[in-house]
Amino acid sequence: MNWKKPITSSLKSLSLSIALVCAGTYIAHAETLGEPEKEELKFGFIKLTDMAPIAIAYENGYFEDEGLYVTIEAQANWKVLLNGVIDGTLDGAHMLAGQPIAATMGYGTKAHIITPFSMDLNGNAITVSNDIWKKMKPNIPKMADGRPVHPINADSLKPVIESLASEGKPFKMGMVFPVSTHNYELRYWLAAGGIHPGYYAPHKGDNSGQIDAQALLSVTPPPQMPSTMEAGTIHGYCVGEPWNQQAVFKGIGVPVVTDYEIWKNNPEKVFGITAAFAEKYPNTTIRLTRALIRAAKWLDDNSNANRPAAVKILSQSNYVGADYDVIANSMTGTFEYEKGDKRAVPDFNVFFRYNATYPYYSDAIWYLTQMRRWGQISDDKSDQWYKDLAAKVYRPDIYAKAAQSLIDDKSIPANEFPDFTKENGFKAPQQHFIDDIVYDGNQPNAYLEKFKLGLKKGDKL
Repeated sequence: MNWKKPITSSLKSLSLSIALVCAGTYIAHAETLGEPEKEELKFGFIKLTDMAPIAIAYENGYFEDEGLYVTIEAQANWKVLLNGVIDGTLDGAHMLAGQPIAATMGYGTKAHIITPFSMDLNGNAITVSNDIWKKMKPNIPKMADGRPVHPINADSLKPVIESLASEGKPFKMGMVFPVSTHNYELRYWLAAGGIHPGYYAPHKGDNSGQIDAQALLSVTPPPQMPSTMEAGTIHGYCVGEPWNQQAVFKGIGVPVVTDYEIWKNNPEKVFGITAAFAEKYPNTTIRLTRALIRAAKWLDDNSNANRPAAVKILSQSNYVGADYDVIANSMTGTFEYEKGDKRAVPDFNVFFRYNATYPYYSDAIWYLTQMRRWGQISDDKSDQWYKDLAAKVYRPDIYAKAAQSLIDDKSIPANEFPDFTKENGFKAPQQHFIDDIVYDGNQPNAYLEKFKLGLKKGDKL
């Protein structure tokens, strides 16, 4: 399904006239940014709550403020979405952070995809079936009131997997795509608990990711996760919302850990476009980035005061299409684990604060380290290689132009953005991982050497 605001010559003229007369801002924008080279655009998304900046930029008229007339279209899966951007069917899309990196690197479909905008932080969780949860629960420490202590580590799952293995039964989990955040977060959590999630060996033609695996991970589209687990095809999954909360509402599974607990304030989705699009339509690129930044800020404004309104929009069938209560369960600052065990998680979804929208090179490098750790990158690479590829894909230069124009026209205060005169694209070393390993994006190879499980320097399958 796709939909867009009506586009007629008279409407465009009227919209422009109103902008000129009422605010005078469009003239200032046109002078400093230039008119959009391409006005009519089509953007793709997957039915997940973290597509919200696109929906809000559309519904709140932020795209139209930039002279952009946008069609939005839900996509069947991540591969279809990526192919649409590559072949030009889509001008841009809500993407897994690993997709532009992998495509540019040539893992899978080869294409130079960039991102000028990071869509959010956090937003995922790992859910297991009721049967697996029942077996895990005795291994988990309890609070005084009898509820499980969080975060729940994967070491509580290890004896369950070993028991299944002794019966000749494999342990299977779903994730949404081989280069998805979900794949790497699930692998990270499992490995931190001593469970091997398996290797890839693309140089041998093996892209299963199941070499030496104690847990077999496979791809399942996000909306199909609950039903696939309910059918017994998989024992659990890692996915974004609302599909973990859906398992709680349906009574078929229990979310055991959020990605916020695996890696506090981890980057999640990005907005992806081809490098060719950005080069051919530079003004359009900056303007669509402006609209997305404004939408992200609206989503986080006033301590998430706009979230109920956002949930109402997202619950529409043409966006996420899940029940209001299911989406609100995580989107409005809480998260329900075991049925009835609802806890405050105000940062489960972050769209703007903590510089969430800035495309940090260090974020891209983290994904690359996990690709190397699990064999999607078959050979050793230098630290400089990681940095060069990150800079080819993540484009803070475009973001800074869009943000600075919003500062200049007083739409958003400068103190709500990074200091662009000092920003180098690398976050300070990050300490908030479930295994307490510190990540420094400036030293990717040294980081890889810290892990007990995973490929090290000199390793090749």
